[in-house]
Amino acid sequence: MSTSKVILVTGSNTGIGYELVHLLAAKGHTVYLASRKESAGTEAVAKIKKEKDLDVKLVQLDVTDVASIEAAVAKIQKDEGKLHVLVNNAGISEMDKPHSATSPDLAAIRATIDANLFGLIQTTTAFLPLLRASNTPSAPSVILNVTTDMASNGNMASGPNSFLHKCIAYNTSKAAANSYTIALAKELEEEGMKVNCATPGFTTTKLNGFAPGGKTAEQGAEMLVPWCLMDKDGKTCRFAFDGGELPW
Repeated sequence: MSTSKVILVTGSNTGIGYELVHLLAAKGHTVYLASRKESAGTEAVAKIKKEKDLDVKLVQLDVTDVASIEAAVAKIQKDEGKLHVLVNNAGISEMDKPHSATSPDLAAIRATIDANLFGLIQTTTAFLPLLRASNTPSAPSVILNVTTDMASNGNMASGPNSFLHKCIAYNTSKAAANSYTIALAKELEEEGMKVNCATPGFTTTKLNGFAPGGKTAEQGAEMLVPWCLMDKDGKTCRFAFDGGELPW
């Protein structure tokens, strides 16, 4: 019996998502690269073919656009009839806009909440029927929400990186998404599905303006691979961090 899975990675035409797509494809899985702009996605698919000699599939998907989400579901339903793994990687940071708890940029906060929370929720629930249909006791479906260590309230309140609390638009949206992840994991636990958050930690990508000193995007993606491919004995309702786990 084939162990190949059908996997969707949102926001994967660049950065960690892009690297994750080709790492999973290299393991023999059918991987959908999802891009808000179809042209950018087409370029990314071609780049993977040219540089890695791997075939991946493209789906246009804007997590803030319900019509786009529904079209993506319909495409994967038609082409595959199943979905084993959903990786919610799409997101925005608004880190380039100065703001803090005492001087908030409400437009930036609304934008991150729309993409990182509402976008994640509506994408997940839209694909849930396909994930449920693919779920079996021996091969559970998986939902992995890519998060940030800055969304760990325990870590931010007392940890060594608590100075990063000023990124409130990004941190707040991701902390809220983590809360949703807990609720989702608990609801789907009886069905055997695996639902987790994971972050590779500080990784230099477009999301943070290519801030120097972090992991490469591929190094960050490597940490996510085992959390995408959880088996029946795998963990659920965890906040995975490179080398361990974080408090919620």
